[in-house]
Amino acid sequence: MTAMHNIDTLDGKNGFDCYIAEPEGTPEAAIVVIQEIFGVNAGIRRKADKLAEAGYLALAPDLFWQLERGIELDPDIENEMSRALDLMEKFDQDAGIRDIEATIKYARAEFGVGKVGAVGYCLGGRLAYMTAARTDSDATVGYYAVGLDELLDEKDAIANPLMLHIPQEDGFVSKATQEAMHKGLDDHPKVTLHDYPDMDHGFATEFGKRRDKENAAKADERTAEFFAQHLA
Repeated sequence: MTAMHNIDTLDGKNGFDCYIAEPEGTPEAAIVVIQEIFGVNAGIRRKADKLAEAGYLALAPDLFWQLERGIELDPDIENEMSRALDLMEKFDQDAGIRDIEATIKYARAEFGVGKVGAVGYCLGGRLAYMTAARTDSDATVGYYAVGLDELLDEKDAIANPLMLHIPQEDGFVSKATQEAMHKGLDDHPKVTLHDYPDMDHGFATEFGKRRDKENAAKADERTAEFFAQHLA
């Protein structure tokens, strides 16, 4: 079952929409699905739906609501990609983390789940790292996270397991940034990094030209095993 819910911000002064996919049975755990720069579009909703099919409560909050509510963009359309990049520049990431934290609290309070994790893509991958460092997410996964070399000083705050999927030919993440990620995080006891040779940004998207079926399946299998281990 899927539906749109409204979640209060942490300060209670506003609210934002959240796409929620529920499993057939009673979920024991929930996963927050953190959007790319394209909003809660069909691909992100499909990610949530697949998690619900696997037995999780899945919640995909509209993090761009402070800029414009209900944004849905297609990365394969040039002008929509340009708009998405513009939105990313304007987006307040600290406010986004607060909304993710509100979503985690909502899942626990409204659905009574035992554990709540998070998974994010692109900008959402960066926010997933920040979520691991700044919230009590029980387990977090980031796909093709951007700009993490700027956030490595937050690594000591990561108390629960974090997995990062890194395409080695990522057009948005330089080799130097990837090297800094490994240098800063390889010895962290809570962090696991996986590299994907020859893969570019967005290889695990559900739809569109960026998807690589084989490597998407490999990354998603690792993610499924990670959540099964840490959200049980």
